[in-house]
Amino acid sequence: MARFELNDDGVVVIIGSGAGGGTLAHELTRRGIKVVLLEAGARQSLASFSQVANEAFGQLTWLDPRTSSGDWAPAKTGSPLPAWLTKTVGGTTTHWGAVTPRLTATELKARTHYGAIAGTSLADWPIAHEELLKYVELAEQRLCVTRRAGNPGLPASNNFKVMYNGARKAGYQKVHTGYVAINSRAQDGRGFCIQQGFCVQGCKMGAKWSTLYTDIPRAEATGKLDLRIQSMATRIEHDAAGRVTGVVYRDATGVEQRQKARAVCVAGNAPETTRLLLLSQSGKFPRGLANSSDQLGRNYCHHVLGFTIGVFDQPVSMWRGASQAGLVEDEAVLDTKRGFAGGYFVELVNFDVGSLPLAALPYGWGRDYASIMDNYRNLAGFMIVGEDMPRADNRITLSEVKDANGLPVANLHVDEHANDIAMRAHGQKQSRRIMEAAGAKRVVQSEGSPFATHNLGTARMSTDPREGVTNPHGQTHDIRNLFISDGSVFSTSGAANPTLTIVALALRQAEYIEREMTAKHI
Repeated sequence: MARFELNDDGVVVIIGSGAGGGTLAHELTRRGIKVVLLEAGARQSLASFSQVANEAFGQLTWLDPRTSSGDWAPAKTGSPLPAWLTKTVGGTTTHWGAVTPRLTATELKARTHYGAIAGTSLADWPIAHEELLKYVELAEQRLCVTRRAGNPGLPASNNFKVMYNGARKAGYQKVHTGYVAINSRAQDGRGFCIQQGFCVQGCKMGAKWSTLYTDIPRAEATGKLDLRIQSMATRIEHDAAGRVTGVVYRDATGVEQRQKARAVCVAGNAPETTRLLLLSQSGKFPRGLANSSDQLGRNYCHHVLGFTIGVFDQPVSMWRGASQAGLVEDEAVLDTKRGFAGGYFVELVNFDVGSLPLAALPYGWGRDYASIMDNYRNLAGFMIVGEDMPRADNRITLSEVKDANGLPVANLHVDEHANDIAMRAHGQKQSRRIMEAAGAKRVVQSEGSPFATHNLGTARMSTDPREGVTNPHGQTHDIRNLFISDGSVFSTSGAANPTLTIVALALRQAEYIEREMTAKHI
């Protein structure tokens, strides 16, 4: 692995090694560009992944505190983890369920198609759907997405058979084992899925795509990547002209270091990306780095979530099989007759014994909870994932709470829009119909989710610099050599799980950065 000097101002510094940062690191290094990749977490491997749920949680999860406010579920419960992120090489691609549906042309132009919805800050993406689709298709090939590019779908688990039978009886037509970035056959140097069901604990087979064992090792093989683990970025610095000059970080021993840079790309997931830019405020950028528009941190979206658990007479063993290999697509359309704009997916989900009460059951400890857990073998589960309405005051700011370095942590404020509430109510009603049609003797549902797993929109792309933070290539409007390379740039959330789109945008951004560097613009 390469090692570059701290005073080397010819490197591109990427902060975060997940879907955006890990992909971008590979794409830049294979083009001959030197990259320093800063990752706050440790490096795991197929051998070190634990399949003990609590151990895996500790291995992968970002456990530093955060705060929340507003009327959404995490604020009501006072959860110290209102957003569930990872802190490890590979980022959330080590933990994700690998669900990869596409955004639609309608979703990319939500403001045009949905109209002016009071209380929202809806905007159109400044990218044509045809343009984005080219990179989405390339991303699908790279990730080996099932049911795309000739890849067969995954086999049906018992959990999926419950979903399929119930959904078909309920009148749904587009029901299958999903578009997932999990090998249904050996390829890309990775094995095929053996249906263990430990997807979110880290795939020990490597069947699930992750930058941990795809893009990052390939970037290292070029001799152009300097990966620095357990290195927490705390500030991005700039010169008098406003050009980014480097990144300050704490290394694995806690010592402060300063890496010079030709350009900086931030891919820390929206809470940490936003926090870092806010912490980097200066006399030139008093509201946060690249925040002359006052849009940084605003328009935060996290997807409308709701969980449904069915109790059956016979064993389902929902923990067996790929954890989220099941999809009902019919509701992922714009149909305002349902009482809301946007759409949602019904997605398969399974829970280990420890996660089930934390995520999906609206009960505390007690007899009712125990009666459900007594039937764990007989449970089936799925969730809704729907488009969240952006709001200017749904935002990430700095909290009064400090981290171990004495720096303010992120506060996530969300007041749910009436559209989100209506969508969740519809989705939960339809989910109950599916479970009951499948023969569930009892159905238990959550009123939301105690955490957000898809964090989007806080540095959104816009054509007008006054309406966003970045241009269509994720380049900040204010600073030419500062880029955002994660879901923060989404103009709206759409209904699709975001990782596929994040990878597609990173592939596109890499081409743009190379052009800008070749032209000496950065």
